[in-house]
Amino acid sequence: MTEGSDLTPTRRSRRDVVPASASRAPSAVPTPRWSRRRGVLAVFATVAAFGFVVAYAGPTGLAVSEAGAEAAQPVTLYASTLGDVQTLVTAADDEEVPTFDRGNYEVYVTPTPTPTPEPVAAANTASSGSSAGGWAPPFVTPDPGSAQAIAYDMVAARGWGDGEFSCLVALWNKESGWRVNAYNASSGAYGIPQSLPGNKMASAGADWETNPATQIAWGLGYIGGRYGAPCGAWGHSQAVGWY
Repeated sequence: MTEGSDLTPTRRSRRDVVPASASRAPSAVPTPRWSRRRGVLAVFATVAAFGFVVAYAGPTGLAVSEAGAEAAQPVTLYASTLGDVQTLVTAADDEEVPTFDRGNYEVYVTPTPTPTPEPVAAANTASSGSSAGGWAPPFVTPDPGSAQAIAYDMVAARGWGDGEFSCLVALWNKESGWRVNAYNASSGAYGIPQSLPGNKMASAGADWETNPATQIAWGLGYIGGRYGAPCGAWGHSQAVGWY
């Protein structure tokens, strides 16, 4: 061996000298460090995009579905007929309807007048009684001093004839029989003229309960004022049953 043997290796020694890296088994390719971050970002982006689509498409889809539901509602024959009805506007529809204020006017109703009996013209003959009541009572001379005799004088004093006296006799015969104390228990009428009530005759005298002259005077005044004459009162009594 020379001195240079220390510096120049032999062929064998060259083969034996192998780099440390060559003698090791090949290892797996290392995964780049940024690949995991990229995956996380991709997942996050996908979730965000899906949320945006849901937030935008949700109300729109609901509105579209409601509109579709309204459009899909069935239309009845009556509703479709109403849509085709034509409206006719007349001139009367354009006129303004007047309004009335009830507080600005008053309704006046003309009161019905109370009918008053028309006085019957006095007649001196029996024909007047016949025309009023259908029958004329005959004239009979009254007994002197009787109630009828008192009445005859009062009738003549009023200017009435024998015919009117005959009607008076028939009327009070029907009412009281010419009795001074004749009393109707159902109505309360009293006396020869059947005054209702009896105390009305007090205007002719205080002795109206017992004096025939007082009763006759009051009765003739009533007949003259209401019927004009005895035959008018007699005719009314014949027609309705009272005078």
